[in-house]
Amino acid sequence: MEAPPLLHRLRDELYRELVDHILPYWMTHAVDHTGGGFVGRITNENEVLTGAPKGCVLNARILWAFSAAYRLLRNPDYRALADRAYDYVSTCFLDTEHGGVYWMLNPAGRPRDTRKFVYAQAFAIYGLSEYARATGHEPARALAVELGQVLEHHCTDPVHGGYFEVFSRDWRRLAGARLSDRDEQAPKSMNTHLHVLEAYTSLYRIWPAPGLRRRLAGLIDLFLTKILDTGTGHVRPFFQVDWTPTSRVVSFGHDIEASWLLMEAAGVLGEAALKDRARTAGLAVARTILAEGVDRDGGLFYEAHPDGTLDTDKHWWPQAEAIVGFVNAYGETGERLFLDAAAATWAFTRAHIVDRVHGEWFFRVDRRGNPCPGEDKVGVWKCPYHNVRACLEVIARTDRLARQALREGGRATHAGPCSDRDAG
Repeated sequence: MEAPPLLHRLRDELYRELVDHILPYWMTHAVDHTGGGFVGRITNENEVLTGAPKGCVLNARILWAFSAAYRLLRNPDYRALADRAYDYVSTCFLDTEHGGVYWMLNPAGRPRDTRKFVYAQAFAIYGLSEYARATGHEPARALAVELGQVLEHHCTDPVHGGYFEVFSRDWRRLAGARLSDRDEQAPKSMNTHLHVLEAYTSLYRIWPAPGLRRRLAGLIDLFLTKILDTGTGHVRPFFQVDWTPTSRVVSFGHDIEASWLLMEAAGVLGEAALKDRARTAGLAVARTILAEGVDRDGGLFYEAHPDGTLDTDKHWWPQAEAIVGFVNAYGETGERLFLDAAAATWAFTRAHIVDRVHGEWFFRVDRRGNPCPGEDKVGVWKCPYHNVRACLEVIARTDRLARQALREGGRATHAGPCSDRDAG
């Protein structure tokens, strides 16, 4: 299938957004020249809050973002930021006594919250794996493998499968903790398992061990049999230990993110039957989100509640995941409605989410497109992971289609600055 002009335009606009706006913002504003690593929090107006703690998730996502950008674009400035992030994560967040990574550091880089959230372990594995893949750095690969083994040793549920959410520094399971104020106090969550899935997908690319293969295949099956509600086309958010659902809230961003990450994970394993199951389920989710989650202006709503009400705010990260998810669905089916949806979501994002005054993307806007006050531009949850990944995925997927068209005797319609690079 040759990429149509609309996909090439989307690719070129996202390329410019990435290299002219998103990555330069983080390189200019987020580096902490005093305390090391990266600053913990920046307001919408670019005020650096020097007393803010530094979260593992933010730093691991910075590591992933600049590693992935370097792997695709080979800009040495991106490598320098990836090196900085690797050094900080591996020296400050790593618990050398008990294993794993801390949840939070103080501004000087010393442990502030030593709990071991599986969510954070997953992002550390994800970032380290991508860094190793991009640079060939063997110590990063070894550390990613080690963290995966620590997670498997301490965090699995041997009876019902999957992973528990949070542990003490010395790996005693903690009850009553939750990832954020928006999350339930549940022993298992879709969100944590989704990011273990993507972390293990990344790790498998650089360490295709049989045991990891079994764990990744098991995670895909867990999503297809327990986490995904095939009756509604949505992922269930929270669970009891035995996988009994405890919530009927719909997160449109997680739905569309899961749709393409499931297919990516199954594709890495290469098992035909599993790929077919993941493709069928992922496309069904994408169709559901297109029908239920997209506003008439192209923006993706945040949540739907059991009483039928909608949270119509539009957060930055669901828009990014919708762009990738719909482009992925287009690539799988060739159906133009998915490509049109991706372009519409980007048009909404470009008009209302991208901050052309202070840089980067607003955390969220209301349904009319007005930025919501009091949110972060950089913070524990505000990071360069979703939007950088959306740009890189569209660039890579479009360029692969162009190369495929050349191999099949077609005429490539694009010769952009990355068209000779293989995202792999």
